Amino acid sequence: MMHIMKPCNSGMGLKENVSEIHNKKNRACQTSTLCMHAFYDLAHVSPVVFLYLLKECYFYGTSKATAKFRALQHQVYLVLHNDPKPGPATFVVQCLYVSPLFEDHSRGFSHLVISALRRFLKRATASEDSSEAKNIAAHLFLDIVCGRVSHDKNITVKVLEIFDVRLTNVEKVMCQLKAKNNSSCGTAKECIEQYIFELVESQLYMTAVTLIEHFSIRQSGQSFLLSMIQGNQFKAAEKWAIFMGKPMLRILVEEYICRNMLQDAYETIKENNLQKDFPDLYQSFEESSLKKLAEKGYWDVAEARTNSDKQLIEYLVYLAMEAGYTEKVDELCDRYCLDGFSDIKVPETRIQHGLYLHLNELFVEDIIWVDEIEGLLDATNHIEGCKLIGIDCEWKPNHVKGSKPNKVSIMQIASEKMVFIFDLIKLHGEVPEILDNCLIRILQSPRILKLGYNFLCDIKQLAHSYEELSCFKHYEKLLDIQNIFKEPRGGLSGLAEKILGAGLNKARRISNWEQRPLTPNQLEYAALDAVVLIHIFCHLRGQPQTSVDKFEWKSHIVSYTESTEKSKKYTYCKLEG
Repeated sequence: MMHIMKPCNSGMGLKENVSEIHNKKNRACQTSTLCMHAFYDLAHVSPVVFLYLLKECYFYGTSKATAKFRALQHQVYLVLHNDPKPGPATFVVQCLYVSPLFEDHSRGFSHLVISALRRFLKRATASEDSSEAKNIAAHLFLDIVCGRVSHDKNITVKVLEIFDVRLTNVEKVMCQLKAKNNSSCGTAKECIEQYIFELVESQLYMTAVTLIEHFSIRQSGQSFLLSMIQGNQFKAAEKWAIFMGKPMLRILVEEYICRNMLQDAYETIKENNLQKDFPDLYQSFEESSLKKLAEKGYWDVAEARTNSDKQLIEYLVYLAMEAGYTEKVDELCDRYCLDGFSDIKVPETRIQHGLYLHLNELFVEDIIWVDEIEGLLDATNHIEGCKLIGIDCEWKPNHVKGSKPNKVSIMQIASEKMVFIFDLIKLHGEVPEILDNCLIRILQSPRILKLGYNFLCDIKQLAHSYEELSCFKHYEKLLDIQNIFKEPRGGLSGLAEKILGAGLNKARRISNWEQRPLTPNQLEYAALDAVVLIHIFCHLRGQPQTSVDKFEWKSHIVSYTESTEKSKKYTYCKLEG
């Protein structure tokens, strides 16, 4: 037995509240029982009673509106399997006839039963009542058109679509009405055209176009297209132009061009195969797209985008020449048998003006490729003797959306005059334990200040690529250069230009880093990304104290342990030398 604690001066009020709560629960329970009983015995339940029960379920539910709709939609879907009379599709049409009686809930209930029937028809075999349902749906559509039944325009369109009501079905209903009432009226087509005209007058262009397309009515002309465009109904205009064919699509594109809506014009040209009609605009946008991809380093994607079009391939070659990406120029010329490019003078760009950094300008004495155990041990011994190193890594890009990223291919570790490039794939395959031990000695050493740029991304990729190694689960004494600046722009290249007066040529950033051997240009690119970090840091450290303070770089030195997922600040110890 449950005892209720209550204040002595408000006993009656509490009893009344408890009683009211019990009454509400009883009403909800009775309603739920009634609804469930009716849902499982539809043979004797009329559509109006069924919708009333839906309304009761909706009111007594405690979930949010969206959750209620989904739950009821699923319930109606199950109900339609209970063999309602005369059949599921006919039962839904009858529900649509009476749903306007529920006023504010009419639209929601109509959408609910239609969506449930659509789901039912996808999984069920052909219903025996489909022919009868189509006739009733045609009758419902005609009653909506004539104003005898009030439904939202979206509901009207859905009725036509889900029951596949055609002009012949509407004509059949009209003939039955003529015979029954012994009266004469226009044809079904005339009736529908008048309804479409009223929709256009009300500027309901999308609904009007949908009906024109559904009933294959092609009498409207260019003026209709212009009225939609002037009303900023561009989606409806395009839908109608596609239905009418290429002549009207050409007019649509010309209107887009006149209004300087060039992106819309280009997309319409591309999607409807109008390239030959507007070659200059199409070519201009394709070249612009290739240029944006090339600027981001997506050369493989840009090449695929050309679809082997010779003119676009040649433009891509020019972009590679301007970027100083000589091996890409040779690669494209060989693959597509292009002649004469070796004699072409490259247009003046930042490369010709010497505004990109080069290794010889940073006094790098050697780039050492490390893919054997002896070279790995020698490199580790050299790096352990440094107090300052720059770290970066590269991996082959994966342009397939949703696919797993490729393994990190190489790791670059630079001292002031030497750059070691570790072939992680080969070393991990041949000597994983020794590789792990060597990188632990480097990454977890508290005596070496390690410089990176957006290093958190790199370390996550490294840990994901080589999950069984311990070296990437913990690092000590890292300074991420990116975090020093509040608003870094242009990435590492932009930062190098800001600090050192010249940026990095990022043309090879997204290339095949798994190919062996890497090209000399790839090696130079990889080495620059690591060694430039040292030069940026040394430049900042060499500035006057008043200038250095604003960067607050000392407070950004951190360490990280995967097990705790916490970073701790290090007190910076002055570097010697």
